[in-house]
Amino acid sequence: MNSGRVQAGSSSPEQTRELAAAIAELARPCDLVLLVGDLGAGKTAFTQGFGRGLGVDDQITSPTFALVQSYTGRLDLYHLDVYRLEHMNEALDLGLSEMLDDESVTVIEWGDKITQALPRDYLEVSITFGQGEEDRLFELRPVGSRWQARMRALTVALSAWSISGESATGEPPC
Repeated sequence: MNSGRVQAGSSSPEQTRELAAAIAELARPCDLVLLVGDLGAGKTAFTQGFGRGLGVDDQITSPTFALVQSYTGRLDLYHLDVYRLEHMNEALDLGLSEMLDDESVTVIEWGDKITQALPRDYLEVSITFGQGEEDRLFELRPVGSRWQARMRALTVALSAWSISGESATGEPPC
């Protein structure tokens, strides 16, 4: 583990969805997940898997033009894409505070653009391109206590996708 961060990797969009579903298994009501990464990095594929992990049966699509999509699962999911927002107030106009007070989970693509409008308690998932065309690298960083308390569980849940050179227990491999 890297000072409160978990690193993982995938080699296909399906592996990205599986990785995200494993994270969603640890989700609780009112959780917030921010997705950070370049265009085409896999933020929507991540959200599709995350939704699958929450028991969402509907097809999850990018809310680039709708800005917000909502889905029903064991925990309801709000999926936002704030790429096109130009001002912080636009995020508040979407009803963001109400979504965050709901008993649902909120995933925000391009969430780093609006951190000033968000509570200081979320999981930031940075997605970067790997060496292969479909390879993706993930760095999960908790901000605040909600996700920090689950970092060990996250490390264990993501051990199949680990790229840190450590096992799920944090010990170097033999």
